[in-house]
Parts: sequence; C-alpha cells; structure tokens
Amino acid sequence: METDCTHHDSASPEAETGETAPKSAPTPLPPGTRLLHIGPHKTGTTSIQGALFAAKDAMAGRGVDFPAHSRHPMEAALAVCVRPGMMGDAKPTEGHWKRLVDAVHATGRRTSVVSSEFFADAPDDEAIARIVDDLGRGQGRDQGRVHVLVTLRPLWKIMPSQWQQYVQNGLRMGYEDWLEHMLRRAPYEKPNPSFWRRHRHDRLVERWVRVVGAENVTVVVVDDRDRDGLMRTFESLLGLPDGLLVPVPDTANRSLTLAETEMLRKLNMEFRGNGLPDEVYSKMVRGGAVMHMKNACRPAPDDARITTPRWALEAAAGIGAEMAERIATMGVRVLGDPALLSVVPSVVSAEGTGPPRIDPEVAAHALYGALAVAAATPAYPPEPVRSVHQTPSKELVRVLGHRVLKRLKRA
Repeated sequence: METDCTHHDSASPEAETGETAPKSAPTPLPPGTRLLHIGPHKTGTTSIQGALFAAKDAMAGRGVDFPAHSRHPMEAALAVCVRPGMMGDAKPTEGHWKRLVDAVHATGRRTSVVSSEFFADAPDDEAIARIVDDLGRGQGRDQGRVHVLVTLRPLWKIMPSQWQQYVQNGLRMGYEDWLEHMLRRAPYEKPNPSFWRRHRHDRLVERWVRVVGAENVTVVVVDDRDRDGLMRTFESLLGLPDGLLVPVPDTANRSLTLAETEMLRKLNMEFRGNGLPDEVYSKMVRGGAVMHMKNACRPAPDDARITTPRWALEAAAGIGAEMAERIATMGVRVLGDPALLSVVPSVVSAEGTGPPRIDPEVAAHALYGALAVAAATPAYPPEPVRSVHQTPSKELVRVLGHRVLKRLKRA
C-alpha cells in the first residue's frame, strides 16, 4: 500500500461551500435483480439497513423484498466469508448462511435486497463467487441476477470510527499509534489486518468486478452533506418512490466519544492483562457496559472528539485520490462525486486540551450495564449447600484425601 502524503485539494466548489449540486436519479435496476450491498464498514450501512428493515412491508407491496430475518444478517455474511464473530461471541455457522440463501430464493423473480458490510471481508475470488452463485441461483425462471453495490466515504471520516469500533472489540492501541501502524508501518496489517481489506476501496471493487463483471457493480460515493442522499439512491435503484426509506434512530450504534473510547481501551488493557475469558468480555463489557452506556447517555456538544492529526489526513487524502482514479478505469457505474475521497478537511487540532475526562454519570451507566448482565446471567450458578450427612461417601473420601495431601505438602 502506498501512502502518498501530498496535500490533495481536489474537492469540487460545492464541497468548499457546503452546498450540493442537483443530482439526477440513477436508472433503476431491472426487475428481478438481487441487489447485494457489501458496505464496507462505516459507509452508512447501519442507517440503510435500519431503513430497509423498517420499510420491509411497504417495499413488498411495491415488488421489492427484504429477505433477511433481521435488520442485519451479520452471522450469515460472517459464515460465508469464513470470519469469526465479535470477540467472545458464538461462531457463525453454515446454517446462518443457508437460511439467508433460502429466504432470497423464496423471493422468486421479484427484486430483492440484502445488505451486510461483512461481505466486504470475503477473503478471495472463490468466496465471492460462492456468495454470488448461492444468492443468484434459482429454479428455472426464478434464477436472479446479482448486482453488487459498494458505498464509499472519505478515509478521514472512516478512520476514527473504525478505530473506536476496533476498541469495542478489544483493541488496546491508542488512536495515533494505530494510525502510525495503518499508514506508516509496512505491511500495514497490524494490529487490524481487516482494515485495508475493507478500506482499500479500489482493490475491494476490483475483487468483485473480477467475479461479477463491471456491468454488475455500482459504486456510490456517500456525501454526508446530503443527509438523505443514500436513502434516495437506494429508492431509485430499487424502483421505489421517494420518501419510502426513512432513517431509524439507533442509539445503540452511535460512535463512542474520545473519553468513552479511552475508558474502554484502558479496560481492555486490564481485561487482557488478567486473562479473563472472551465470553465475559462479550457479555459484560460489549453487551453490558458499552451497550447501556450508548443507550443511556447522549454525548454533549462539548465532548472531546477523536481528532485525526494533519499528517494522517493528508495521507488518507492521497490514498483516496489513488483509489478514485483506479475505480474510474474499471468501467463500473459511479454515483456521487469521487473527488470527495481526496479532500483534506480543515480540522482544528485538539493538542493541548488535556486528557479526555469521563463524566461520572457515563461511568456509572457503564458500570450498571455490566452489573445488570452479571446479575441476569451468572457465570457460575451457586451450588446448593449440603451437610456432611447429605454428601455421598465417595465424595467425602475424595475431599478428605485432597486435604490430607495439601497438609503433607505444607509439612
């Protein structure tokens, strides 16, 4: 991976003024298309998944099915991509993938849409071919055509969000140290090899083009200034009326503040240092402390943000320019302004503001979340107390023998 640190000011005039140019709606995909949205992470996936799931019944009345049984078929995508689940979670199985494939096939010749950012983690062409073949396969006239949709955002917006997400999965490395490893230390794979697998976007698009062909890939450059732009793009591609897809508030998916992330990172260091089981982390930390903190606490406007240093912003813009240039040569349909990928934002440095401080109320909510999980699911249920008379003789002999051995060792 090259990390050209040249300052790229290739943003359009609209990007500088904060205004967006009028856009024409993209041509709808042919009826019967199976639209596969592969993310990658931090490109509006959660927002669009929530909107699609909420509008499931309304879309069905318009000839478009959302066959997944939940908002995000994460386990199915992880299984087919041969990826483990989150730290401490149960490993996804082939059954998760088969269930999703069967649901897609049940849509017959109707248009359908499946979305998971974990499809971007497909390890090789063989895995991608299997995903496409399984989803597109059908009986006779019910065979569907898979069209791949890739959503992109500038790297400088992805990096802080992805770092704090890695921290929620056990990462102990600070943000600037993590940036050093991702941008300056070849082969740029430690501590998170998945980052560039997902976010070297030109190579991601290239892998899927090799399997499905350029005519079956659409790339959408998400413009965060147009808050509903991604919703409108999905509506157009699926032949749905404007306004059918509406964002669904999801506090559980909000990003952590710098203070919250640092608190969790320090906890990760203690957790690893004491060798506790991953299952405990999954239940008590991520599913308890972090989840309750997200749901109960709304970040204040003056909370310290995760700030990316200037050198990293420029490096990200350089890589973004390379990616946009390569994607333009692949023959895929590109919606949105690729110049956004190479913009260097004007960000005020947070140096000298001191260490982030966690609000006592936030810490209390995090602690309560962990305690609530511990109370609801005790890891080691207490055994009933038995008297000597209730204890089998064989067990008494074993216990007494163990005590005698301990005394002999002490002697």
